[in-house]
Amino acid sequence: MSEETEGRRPNPVDLHVGGRVRMRRKLLGVSQEQLADSLGLTFQQVQKYERGANRVSASKLYEIAKTLQVPVSFFFDGLADPMDGSDGDEIGQQAERIVQEFLTTPEGLELAEVFPKIGRGRVRRQVLDLVRAMAEEAARTENAAA
Repeated sequence: MSEETEGRRPNPVDLHVGGRVRMRRKLLGVSQEQLADSLGLTFQQVQKYERGANRVSASKLYEIAKTLQVPVSFFFDGLADPMDGSDGDEIGQQAERIVQEFLTTPEGLELAEVFPKIGRGRVRRQVLDLVRAMAEEAARTENAAA
């Protein structure tokens, strides 16, 4: 039984590694099914890895890294170094989490790809203003419902 079905939350490291798998897969334009086929898994297993619901074994992470053409260390980029004795820069970690959450959504990844193609200046500012206004409206609606 997975950790999620027992009512426990996935380990933050498993969530991070799974998010990095998803981000790299999406950047390469590889479907979950294609990745699963190349690894001898079901696409559901890849989904569970990406959600952090199931832990990725060392050997499977090695195969994933090989398939997605990145070093194994790629999946741990952004995590605090366990050997330095500190949790690192909290603001930097928060920024990393925000970026990670954004890039692990299909929309976030696509926005990250196309946004730089918008010329600098007024149009970029308008897009940002639109997204801010939509987020504020969603927050107001959520607060009113609570």
